[in-house]
Amino acid sequence: MVMKRIFDILGSIFCLVLFSPLIMICYITIKIGGGPAIYRQERIGKGGRPFYIYKFRSMLVNAEKEGEILLQQDNDPRLTRIGRFMRAHHLDELPQFWNVLIGDMSFVGYRPERKYFIDQIMQHDPRYEYLYQIRPGITSLATLYNGYTDTMDKMLRRLEMDLEYLEHRSWAMDLKILGLTFFKIIFGRKL
Repeated sequence: MVMKRIFDILGSIFCLVLFSPLIMICYITIKIGGGPAIYRQERIGKGGRPFYIYKFRSMLVNAEKEGEILLQQDNDPRLTRIGRFMRAHHLDELPQFWNVLIGDMSFVGYRPERKYFIDQIMQHDPRYEYLYQIRPGITSLATLYNGYTDTMDKMLRRLEMDLEYLEHRSWAMDLKILGLTFFKIIFGRKL
């Protein structure tokens, strides 16, 4: 546990420095389009505690003024043009290295969700609470094999994979998930 946290701290510092030019390009590009560049949203993390996840804004300002809605994959009209590109290449998630550095998240874990959707998931499967034992992650087993979740069926499938990760987690599994995530992003495959 301590070694994983040390890895997260050193890895996030390395990534923030390495990707700082790309982070600046994304930031400036979004700001030119108007509105805030960084978007923060409350998610539930380790111990069931809320935290703010940071992302580059990929949607129109006030995209959820009508309520919390899941992303409608490729044809969501709330996505900006640059936001669609950033989501396709996972550039919107670069600010999450900060979440890892400050200890809200890890590189590998379950994907953190909003309480609104957790409540819906738990009506179908109360085992979601088991995930609170660990920090949520930038990537996960479910992210690799289930992709973005836009339906309850996908959320429940993601939960099964997250519980599998929780039961079998190890350094080897984390390295495998990180490696597969890296190669999928580099070679342009959708997560």
